[in-house]
Amino acid sequence: MSKTIVVRTAGQSDVDAAARTLGEAFQDDPVMSWILPDPQHRAAGLPRFFAAVARHVFVPDGVSDLALGPDGSVGGAALWSPPNAHASTLSELRMMPGIWRAFGRRILVGKKLGDLLKKNHPAEPHWYLGMIGTATAARGAGYGSALLSSRLAHIDAEGGLAYLESSNPVNVPYYERFGFAVTRELQLPGGPPIWLMQRAPR
Repeated sequence: MSKTIVVRTAGQSDVDAAARTLGEAFQDDPVMSWILPDPQHRAAGLPRFFAAVARHVFVPDGVSDLALGPDGSVGGAALWSPPNAHASTLSELRMMPGIWRAFGRRILVGKKLGDLLKKNHPAEPHWYLGMIGTATAARGAGYGSALLSSRLAHIDAEGGLAYLESSNPVNVPYYERFGFAVTRELQLPGGPPIWLMQRAPR
């Protein structure tokens, strides 16, 4: 991990910065491009989507992280859920207005994706990496590695299983370098594939 990159836990005051960072990171993502085909709608919608899920689902669990540069700016963000975490009905209701603003008429496509991913989670307790990404200006500077290394160290300390879905084929070898392995390729109906990946307990 670079000494100039600081990783810390994200709080509610960090949601907007994390959402902007993830919005940039996923602008050209195959799955997000399938859900929101228009680039302008995607650029506007993704930060709203990430803000909604971060604020109401991931950040309250207390295990999502930010990677900060030397000037304190957010270069990367990772949204994690710990084992056996479940969003409450109230949290899901509070999240819905943001999801509507993000996806608009494409919301049913987004729901189908979310339902499919939930259905294919591992049966055993696991740490779930919902989203990770770096800001455009920070790509290739080690922010993603810092985020993964930091949280995986915590997971390894308790012998936990880690799980993620890679929505971009170019990221599969990257995750493999951190010990993740593809367990299944999931084909979205009428859409691109997603690679389900697990990292065995250490």
